[in-house]
Amino acid sequence: SYEPYAEISGSFGSFRTHKETVKVGTGLLNHHWTFDARLSNIGTDGYIDRASARLGSYYLQGGYYDSGTSVKLILFGGKERTYHAWNYASKKAMTLFGRRFNPCGYMYVEDKAGIIHQPDIDYDDYMDEADKLLKEGGRMHFYDDQTDNYIQTNGQLLFSRRINAAWNLNAGLHYTKGDGYYQEYKRGRKLKEYGLPTFNVDGTEVKKTDLVRKKAMDNGFGGGIFSIDYNDGRLNASLGGGLNRYDGDHFGRVLWLQNYIGTNFPEKEYYRNNAAKNDGNLYLKGTFDTGNGVSLYADLQYRHITYKIDGNNENWNDLTNAMQKLNVNEKFDFFNPKAGVFWQINPNNRLYGSFSVAHKEPTRNNYTDGKLNATPKAERLFDYELGYTYANSCFTAGINLYYMDYKDQLVLTGELNEIGEAMAANVPESYRMGAEFMAGLHLPCGFRWDVNATLSRNRIKHFTEQLYFWGESDPVAIEHRNTRIAFSPDLMLNNRFGYRYKGFEASLQSKYVGKQYMSNMELEAHSLDAYFVNDLHLSYTFSRPRLKAVTLGCSIYNLLNEEYESNGYAGSLYTDATTKARENYAGYAAQAGTHVLGHITLRF
Repeated sequence: SYEPYAEISGSFGSFRTHKETVKVGTGLLNHHWTFDARLSNIGTDGYIDRASARLGSYYLQGGYYDSGTSVKLILFGGKERTYHAWNYASKKAMTLFGRRFNPCGYMYVEDKAGIIHQPDIDYDDYMDEADKLLKEGGRMHFYDDQTDNYIQTNGQLLFSRRINAAWNLNAGLHYTKGDGYYQEYKRGRKLKEYGLPTFNVDGTEVKKTDLVRKKAMDNGFGGGIFSIDYNDGRLNASLGGGLNRYDGDHFGRVLWLQNYIGTNFPEKEYYRNNAAKNDGNLYLKGTFDTGNGVSLYADLQYRHITYKIDGNNENWNDLTNAMQKLNVNEKFDFFNPKAGVFWQINPNNRLYGSFSVAHKEPTRNNYTDGKLNATPKAERLFDYELGYTYANSCFTAGINLYYMDYKDQLVLTGELNEIGEAMAANVPESYRMGAEFMAGLHLPCGFRWDVNATLSRNRIKHFTEQLYFWGESDPVAIEHRNTRIAFSPDLMLNNRFGYRYKGFEASLQSKYVGKQYMSNMELEAHSLDAYFVNDLHLSYTFSRPRLKAVTLGCSIYNLLNEEYESNGYAGSLYTDATTKARENYAGYAAQAGTHVLGHITLRF
């Protein structure tokens, strides 16, 4: 900002949700310098039981500007403390305990006489016992410190130099430091899985017990980027690249054992591994105007990646009777070309088409959270697109057709790992195809209408499901063909009506998401129903003495009180090796009904 400024804003609403932000800036000092700062505080109790979040963040920026040159130093970061809510709840759990039920941190049920009971509510078959105890006056207890804690600090140094009217140079250095941990109450765990010895209580050897574990990470990510840009009016081209390195340690400790008897608690680091990733890329891209309304576009990128992970994983391997060993040493070389043509037929009509190739390496989670006998592969995508847009002074409309042909796509399986992250696995052949529609109407009276929709078909041509028997390690292979890709609805629609008059603004935003499946077997027991949600936003801005502006506003979310779930997990197993009876399970992320958030902003 060239002018000094200050801004204070606050929001408060349902579930004790609040946000406070302060922004200040010096404006341009001595024709060369600017400084900006921001502080934010966010908190909520959450719609789901105990799903509280507490976050704080800061942003600092100093900049130097001269004729054709700019240098910026940016520091920003924050910390968060969030209670776990990633296990979701089954339909039966929501029926018995309410839609807001959160099973994370569950320890036991204390009946009205003070006697402790431990029905395993992870399974629907055992929930009735817990429900009966609660109805008789009992109380469910949860671990208070079932929290995720994370601190991140980011630094960036950015440089830009305009050499002349055609040439421009950009460069940047960056570094991110992240430290975090989460604690978790685990029931009935085998001590050997944590490298702990058994112990005796009243002459009985204890091999399994409740415990509290802590999983932590210490990560660093840094590197540099550059680009040289050229623009002579007809040719706009860039040569650039970057080199980045990630180095992260992950490790875990046991903090507490139930009924432990001994002189010293055997707090033990039961796993530790390190991941190091080097990623370099070089690209050349440009757009050329042929002069007759046709522009040609091309982008050539080369990436080289080395990826190493070694140490012990957090998962116990029954086959080796030890923690899973990690020994990943991968190299990837990707060539990602893109090409397209744009035809401005006349001032109102435009036609375009493109073809691109993209590759993506597996993430760390794909290596550490997959099946013990599975090695993830890199993805490859061929993307074909064709589109048309029409635009005049008050109306726009367009359609984009696409076909995305995948090899070894990493698709979500519907399962979650132990920290609530969605797990993925390669499927040999799959595709996504569809049409994206958009339209907009902007009238001089202040009314605005925007709508977009996607109609798609997302399919896995064939894949092999690995289905395990209860308590057994050898899976049964089941072939599937032409099934829907998980979490890929065939229809999505977004609509927005807006109105602005002087300082008053109002908008009604609507979203429809069609039926989708949480696994790739296309089972009704793994499905998410379609939902339609509306949000209403109102605000009024006016000026007061000594204030540039005051804005008062209110947002009403889920205006029609739709009862829906937007996410979840799902899986299957065999419960009987003879009859091969299949048992399906699923958890659902229940969303809040009608809720409100009000806000006020003061600008100085």
